[in-house]
Amino acid sequence: MITVVGGVYQERCMSPRWVEVYGSGGRAATALARMGAQVSLHAYADAHTEGVICQRAALEGFDVHLESIGQSVSFSYTHGLSTPSVFKPVVDQPPLQVRADWVVRFGMIEGDAVVDAEYAVYDPQSPVSPQRFSANGSKAKHLALILNHNEAEALYGNREPNVERLAAALSEMEKAEVVIIKRGPLGALVYTGGQSSTVPAYATSKVFKIGSGDNFVAHFAYNWLELHLPPHDAALNASRATAFYCQHQGFGTPKRLKDFQPAPLIISNAYRNGKRPKIYLAGPFFTLAQLWLVEEARNAFLSMGLGVFSPYHDVGHGPAAEVVQKDVDAIHECELMFVIGDGLDAGTIFEIGYARALNKPVIMYVENESEEDRKMMEGTHCVISNDFVTAIYKTSWEAVAV
Repeated sequence: MITVVGGVYQERCMSPRWVEVYGSGGRAATALARMGAQVSLHAYADAHTEGVICQRAALEGFDVHLESIGQSVSFSYTHGLSTPSVFKPVVDQPPLQVRADWVVRFGMIEGDAVVDAEYAVYDPQSPVSPQRFSANGSKAKHLALILNHNEAEALYGNREPNVERLAAALSEMEKAEVVIIKRGPLGALVYTGGQSSTVPAYATSKVFKIGSGDNFVAHFAYNWLELHLPPHDAALNASRATAFYCQHQGFGTPKRLKDFQPAPLIISNAYRNGKRPKIYLAGPFFTLAQLWLVEEARNAFLSMGLGVFSPYHDVGHGPAAEVVQKDVDAIHECELMFVIGDGLDAGTIFEIGYARALNKPVIMYVENESEEDRKMMEGTHCVISNDFVTAIYKTSWEAVAV
């Protein structure tokens, strides 16, 4: 029996449309149950959330132990990479008390969980102020920490660009048998027994981002605890299962995951050695809606550590004599181009053609233009997606391969 303790939250996303009750706890319990594991979920929930998660538990076949609260946490996203609006109850709840052999513990917004386990997998779920596993009195004879690089540095309390040293320091500080640090396109570093290894991230035809980290944690726990695989192999399978989740916007089963063979991301030596390619951000910027999309795309790439040239931000409006040459020079200087295609204007079309004539990769996000209007872009091998988050990720994958 794998005991999961974590949030059960209401989730809404505008694009792609998503209205569900999952949260880290509900998602991990569902992912584990789909793999055939026996699962017990411990969480807080209001009446509505309790009704939904109990129906899901009956359908998926896991047990539920809920602490009743007046109002559950809810998340509202514009898209899968946006910072969500979070509704949080004013009063923190008393901590849940969980004692079990195998525990998956997530950090929670509305309360906390004190666990006593033989084996524990812990994801603090806070890039700003992650809590140490033992800070609230939690205990585990065998502990695995799963964090992204920002969480790892925040938990350590110092900047440490060397990820191997960071993992070793966290292992010592937290008395953790396994430390996994997720690194975006570079995959995940797995540190155990004084040795480190890397598992790759995978390319997918679609990227549904919400909850992908919860899925990784659940599948690592399943492979490490249930299948008794070494941490590296458990993390490798978790990475593949997460790619399945992102592509299908849903959970894998053993059979479906066996048949799923995604390609690992190609990472150039230049990127591994610290070079960060620059993206030319093309698209109209004449209305508030257009400017909002430009800003969202630019912020997404910057948060991934990539360089961005944005004609709106870096040149602005002006007569041809003042702006055109600066934009053309930037196309030469940038390694690839991301295009916001809806509302195609003459300038954007010219930029696409100019970039392709220079053999620069072009990735285009477009939802509302006709097949006829996309013909020249498709015919010149632009990568085209009608999903904003997928287009952003496909651009980043092209960038890290340059």
